[in-house]
Amino acid sequence: MLSIQNLAAKYGPSQALFDVQLDVDEGEVVGLIGRNGMGRTTVIKCLFGLLRPCGGSIRFKGADLAGLPPYRIGRMGVSLVPEGRQIFPTLSVEENLVATASRPASGGQWTLGKIYGLFPRLQERRSNMGNQLSGGEQQMLAIGRALMTNPRLLVLDEATEGLAPVVRAEIWKVLKQLKEQGLSMIVVDKNTKALMRLSDRNVILDKGVTVWRGSSPELAAQPELITRYVGV
Repeated sequence: MLSIQNLAAKYGPSQALFDVQLDVDEGEVVGLIGRNGMGRTTVIKCLFGLLRPCGGSIRFKGADLAGLPPYRIGRMGVSLVPEGRQIFPTLSVEENLVATASRPASGGQWTLGKIYGLFPRLQERRSNMGNQLSGGEQQMLAIGRALMTNPRLLVLDEATEGLAPVVRAEIWKVLKQLKEQGLSMIVVDKNTKALMRLSDRNVILDKGVTVWRGSSPELAAQPELITRYVGV
């Protein structure tokens, strides 16, 4: 479904990515692992057209994404749950959900009713403004908003960061349900144990380079990799 090969990118004269390799198959969950500043968010920016690569390729369903504007990438079926949630603070929960929803003609499965079934708390708070929600509710809303675009590939950047343990557990439960429904995902998260319980494969980045790729059982069998590339 997604193939990123030899990806390189710069912020002005400073190079952030040198050689990133990442693939996602249909229905697969891939964990993107690494310390802060190692290039994970930069990969996501390149994928969504927010930063133009200076080398390599990004192909989704056979189409070249490099250089396309973000709205066209979104229309192709790639959706983001951004770090920091970035919901619309002065829109209600329901307005946030319908603002980016795909048209009914797209034939997508995600509707308001299904989002509320996934997150009952959002239905209870559907008339509240975005800035009146707790951090956990805002994260649920960010996920629901991304699903309302009816994506083929969902990318989550630090989806459980800063949340209470009970809310984190609910988010992981929802991601497991999405996986069981066959949704392809890329998940960035610092909780590698929880991530490996969800992901089929994982990619480790270090200083803008893919240094390891493999299955979750393979990674679990090599805890020294987590210590080396993720541990403080």
